[in-house]
Amino acid sequence: MLKSLYSGVSGMKGFQTKLDVIGNNIANVNTVGFKKSRVMFQDIINENIAGATAPTNQSGGINPKQVGLGTKVASIDTIHTPGSPMTTNVGTDLAVDGDAYFVVSPDGTNTYLTKAGNFSLDAQGNLVNSNGYFVKGISSSSAKPININISSVMDNGVQKKITSFSIDSNGYINVVDEDGKSGKLAFDGQKYSIDTVGTSDQDVSLATAVVTNPSGLQKVGNTMFVATGNSGPAIPDRIQNNSGGQINSGVLEMSNVDLTEEFTEMIVAQRGFQANARTITTSDSILEEVVNLKRQ
Repeated sequence: MLKSLYSGVSGMKGFQTKLDVIGNNIANVNTVGFKKSRVMFQDIINENIAGATAPTNQSGGINPKQVGLGTKVASIDTIHTPGSPMTTNVGTDLAVDGDAYFVVSPDGTNTYLTKAGNFSLDAQGNLVNSNGYFVKGISSSSAKPININISSVMDNGVQKKITSFSIDSNGYINVVDEDGKSGKLAFDGQKYSIDTVGTSDQDVSLATAVVTNPSGLQKVGNTMFVATGNSGPAIPDRIQNNSGGQINSGVLEMSNVDLTEEFTEMIVAQRGFQANARTITTSDSILEEVVNLKRQ
């Protein structure tokens, strides 16, 4: 049986995977915080017909003779380049200008990373994402990241309602209570208060995480990632401590998909698929000729 048949099949399978990835990229062209993927190929083992020989005083060397046996998908990489910013002027819409990721959690135990900063407040004043996952914050008084609640603060034993708030470039939450008192939101492990000086270690800021190898992150859907053994640990911290960049309020980071690039790659994948299919039909024609050598 001709080896080109199996080589053609392997090529068709590879380009089908490439088309699947391109289709997913195009489908998410307007998804907030989406990171596109790409497919990389590598050849499969080669059949050695003859080995190489070294040159001697009497003759020169001979190169090896090998026939390739097709291709396979080497990797499907996630490209973590920045997406285009979109201005919304919504105070809870946030975008990271840098390498950091927001940290969200559905239950306080499992944490996920995301670049999608389309956050909002729920009925209890918790800062959550579009799936209802809690956006995690950092306060030095807590042993682990906390849920951020922007509803009320305690002032000399009296509960005061927060009337307005904003998030600065370092992720700190500036609030104003019903009496007009303003400052940074602080949390001492039991209650929220307003730090009017703005230098307390208990000031609450959004938790962010930076990983050594972003391409090693695993997609889990809903524009979120989890750390893997090859991404490096994702340790939540203040963005100014992990050198993750800065946070822009009223802006969303959109998908990093480039439609021009994707449609060009789609043409390449389509033609590659067709060329491999032609290899199979040509091999089939040759086999037909071989069979017809013996006439009945």
